[in-house]
Amino acid sequence: MYKENRLPQNPKEGVLFMLIISILSVNTIAPIIVGMERGFSVAHYIDTLKIIPFAWIALMILIRFIVKPAAGFLFKRFAGEADGFNARILLNIVLNVSLISFFMTIIGPWIGMGEINFDTLQHFFPTWFRNFGIAFWVELLFAQPIARAVMKSIHTRNRLKTA
Repeated sequence: MYKENRLPQNPKEGVLFMLIISILSVNTIAPIIVGMERGFSVAHYIDTLKIIPFAWIALMILIRFIVKPAAGFLFKRFAGEADGFNARILLNIVLNVSLISFFMTIIGPWIGMGEINFDTLQHFFPTWFRNFGIAFWVELLFAQPIARAVMKSIHTRNRLKTA
């Protein structure tokens, strides 16, 4: 799977891939979730734009130190050797989105409110399932396909240069 044309093949491409996915995801998922919580309006969208950089930083730290190692461990446990590309990508998305949405359901309101408040845990499970659903579909239909298309175009361009 490492040499798959639609996936990063070196650390530099890995960073680009992660940046594309994270920027698209944060700028799509956060406004949808805030809109569902507080209503869709320009004022709420502007409020969301103010917290997105902090949410993105928290997300990068979370991915690097918690989600990536845990999802990698779980992926090895559940992925079969004969699984195809699409099955492996779907499993990867489910694992990553499950873990990220779990933690961001707790941390996200803290960032948005500017304080640690455990009241968000009262409605954790319904909120988490909603957040997971939003994040899953954004990743599956929007962020991941765009990032894979960018990787494919980079690899195609590099292959044409060397040919």
